Amino acid sequence: MAAPKNNRSVFLGRLPLPERNFLADALRTETVGGVLLLVAAVAALIWANTPIKDSYESIRDFHLGPGSLGLNLSVQHWAADGLLAVFFFVAGIELKRELVAGELRNPKAAILPVVAALCGMAAPALVYATVATTGGGSLKGWAVPTATDIAFALAVLAVIGTALPSALRAFLLTLAVVDDLFAILIIAIFFTSKLNFAALGFAVVGLFVFWLLLRKGVRGWYVYVPLAVVNWALMYNSGVHATIAGVAMGLMLRCHRHDGEAHSPGEHIEHLVRPLSAGLAVPMFALFSAGVAISGGALSDVFRRPETLGVVLGLIVGKAIGVFGGTWLAARFTRAELNPDLKWPDVLAVASLAGIGFTVSLLIGELAFDGDSLLTSEVKAAVLVGSLIAAVIASILLKLRDNKYKKLCADEERDEDLDGIPDIYEQDNPQYHLRMAAILEAKAAEHRRRAEVASGRTAGDAGPA
Repeated sequence: MAAPKNNRSVFLGRLPLPERNFLADALRTETVGGVLLLVAAVAALIWANTPIKDSYESIRDFHLGPGSLGLNLSVQHWAADGLLAVFFFVAGIELKRELVAGELRNPKAAILPVVAALCGMAAPALVYATVATTGGGSLKGWAVPTATDIAFALAVLAVIGTALPSALRAFLLTLAVVDDLFAILIIAIFFTSKLNFAALGFAVVGLFVFWLLLRKGVRGWYVYVPLAVVNWALMYNSGVHATIAGVAMGLMLRCHRHDGEAHSPGEHIEHLVRPLSAGLAVPMFALFSAGVAISGGALSDVFRRPETLGVVLGLIVGKAIGVFGGTWLAARFTRAELNPDLKWPDVLAVASLAGIGFTVSLLIGELAFDGDSLLTSEVKAAVLVGSLIAAVIASILLKLRDNKYKKLCADEERDEDLDGIPDIYEQDNPQYHLRMAAILEAKAAEHRRRAEVASGRTAGDAGPA
């Protein structure tokens, strides 16, 4: 009697080659951007805690822009509402690509990262609410610890030098993309001020024009960039957070390829804009948002005040439990099984890495406690402390498996026939086996030749008997 077939899908298995190559390019930029983000955050902390801190506050609070258009904003607001729109534009493209060509295109495969992301946002919110309620604090900051900062997480990986397999990196990226989507919804729903329906109506018209031009195949940055700026300004004046305009325009781009196209328009534009987002927009936001006064008393307050303690525990405990628990539950009750080369502690390490909230957590902290500058600063300090502790815990867990990761990465990268395609992707190709047989025969012949030369030299050295 034939053995029953195993129809279970493999979770964190080998990625398709095109997806692997795209992931490598995207993460390379994100990693560099993450290092710049880390540098900007450290620079902000140093700047805000030295004798020249007054200059930091003066520049951060300096207002510029046309007041008649409702855009006379501080430098900090320009960074948070303006530059971060570029970041969310890229996030919109990433989400669209994941939906049409990535891990989220298959509903069965998408269940696992979506459930993991949802649990990874619900658990920190519950942790915060529990701590804040128990301590008699404000519930306004429930959304602060729900975000994951993919750039900062990848910067941590770059600093500790861990060679994560592409499947784990893809899971982290997909998790962060879904996380960004829900963070966007939280911002749009819970942190929208009084609506200006006229501005909102014009913003919707502007977005429709943007979509229509894309559908008609109109090209030229000189058309889209001014229109994008107008849409952003209208969205800002509508009362809806301005970054929503960036997400909406990113989702409108076509991310599937037509016949004869090397790259879709979405992929091409993402390739152009991602360095601007990772290299300028996010670091500048960090520079003018992460500069909080740090002292012994301020740090101790982070662990004494219910709002700040809720943020710290939400990022460290809530994120790890939520992402890991959601992943395990989704795998347990679907037909997914873990890649045999990896273990559940690997998933726990990535779940801990998701506790690095930083960029979006800082943004939500500013929105949640707008008008209370002291609590806003304390919550920012809590985000920094929580993200740092989460990074240290994740680094330790990842280092424990570093040798295993290096072996998996070496297997993924091996290309002995030097055709530019990793050997692991060619194992079912007959031509690959023919090339490898020829390579092995050539190596064996070279080995025999060297052995014969060495043997001849030995006989010559011995001389006549």
